[in-house]
Amino acid sequence: MSRRPSRFKRGPAPAPAAESPCPCGLPAPYGECCGRFHSGEASASTAEQLMRSRYCAFAAGDEAYLLRTWHTATRPERLELDPAMHWTGLEIQETTGGSAFHSTGTVTFRARYRHHGKRGALHERSTFERQNGLWVYVDGMFVE
Repeated sequence: MSRRPSRFKRGPAPAPAAESPCPCGLPAPYGECCGRFHSGEASASTAEQLMRSRYCAFAAGDEAYLLRTWHTATRPERLELDPAMHWTGLEIQETTGGSAFHSTGTVTFRARYRHHGKRGALHERSTFERQNGLWVYVDGMFVE
C-alpha cells in the first residue's frame, strides 16, 4: 500500500536560506540580518534586534537560540514549540530604551500567525535586559 505525501507542513518551517528575505520584516537578507545572530556570528546590539531575531527563531523552531537569549532568572528548562504554529509577520509598534547606551528596554510588537488554518496575532510588550553584556529577553505582558 503506497502512502501519499501529506499536504500539511510537519513542524516549524526550516531556517530561511542566507539570501532569502528575513522573516523579521527588515529589508536585509536573512544571513545579514537575524541569521548572523542565530549562528552565533554576532550578538544583537539593541533590544529590538534581539526581539526580531527571537521572532525569526520562533518561526524556524530554533529552540536553542530562544533559550540562549532568555534571561537566566526567567528562562524555562525547555520549550515545547507547537508545530502547528506558523508565524507570518512581525510589526514593531514601540521601543523604549534598549539601545547600546541602555541596560534595559521594552519592545511592543504584534506577531501574526496561522494556527490550524486560523489566523491570529500575539500583541505583547516584552522586557529586555543586558546580562553579561548581551541583550536577553526577560518577560512579556500581553497588550489588549
